[in-house]
Amino acid sequence: MILDTPTSSTTEIIGSSLPHIPWLPRPANATEHEVVWRYTANPVVPRNAIPSANSIFNSAVVPFGEGFAGVFRCDYRDRYANLHVGFSPDGIKWTINPGRIHFINGAKDPEISADIFAYDPRVVCIDGRYHIIWCNAYHGSPVISLGYTDDFKTFTQSENAFLPFNRNGVLFPRKINGNYLMLSRPSDNGHTPFGDIYLSESPDLTYWGKHRFVMGRRGCWEGVKIGAGSAPIETSEGWLLFYHGVLHSCNGYVYSMGAALLDLDKPSKVIARCKNYLLSPQAPYEQVGDVNNVVFPCAALADADTGRIAIYYGSADTVTSLAFCEVDSVVRYIKQNSEL
Repeated sequence: MILDTPTSSTTEIIGSSLPHIPWLPRPANATEHEVVWRYTANPVVPRNAIPSANSIFNSAVVPFGEGFAGVFRCDYRDRYANLHVGFSPDGIKWTINPGRIHFINGAKDPEISADIFAYDPRVVCIDGRYHIIWCNAYHGSPVISLGYTDDFKTFTQSENAFLPFNRNGVLFPRKINGNYLMLSRPSDNGHTPFGDIYLSESPDLTYWGKHRFVMGRRGCWEGVKIGAGSAPIETSEGWLLFYHGVLHSCNGYVYSMGAALLDLDKPSKVIARCKNYLLSPQAPYEQVGDVNNVVFPCAALADADTGRIAIYYGSADTVTSLAFCEVDSVVRYIKQNSEL
């Protein structure tokens, strides 16, 4: 981990101190558009970090104890996928459990199972409990599943959140107006060639309603579909949301990362949305892999004291990588280049 002197910030992160957040200073030769920069030793998780893995990507990381815990998407050599738990003292060097997570069926219903196909997890801590959101297979169709853990040893699966077909479920890190809130992208049963982001509310993480449109694809780098990435970060300027957008090029899909600010009390209202992508597949490990040209954010760590943010993202559907930004710079950039 490399540390430098924190700079003052006018945008504040509303949250906890995270003094051991992984960090790399912004390159001295970065341009005004490079407000997000890559870790120089990427990827932080290689594709073969466990013996059975074909690839490990699109995974979620949270502070836990004196270090960090994560839920990782592992695609096996038969190309089925499931979730594995991992731990790290510094957010960079990871040890991943070679055995998949076995969920206790909290719903006590055989219809609810994570044993078939599980991928693209997110993890968020709400009131001391770690909630896991992932895309599961329900009768062969993609559905958003929910579960939780208190210790990253025992995992309980709850009811599925929505009807198929849906992907990219992302919980907010606290209740708003008394309800849990989740972002999602309704989809289809294939490699969805469309998709916008919606917001849903629940009093109990079981029954969901008040579905509201948040934002849609706009063309160019996000012309095919968009989807929520990491759990929104609460700031003094609004909820900071990193998301992915997809372009259909001559060589296929291209996944890049963008950002927007959502209203703190009414998150279906977009305050600002950056016209430019923040990170696109330009490094070799992002351009070449099992699926070429993919930057797919799934987690972000934030330090309220310094304004530092570390973003974990899947690269080329093969490995897990790390990037950095400062909240003041990225919020300023979003506002200066906003196009709703």
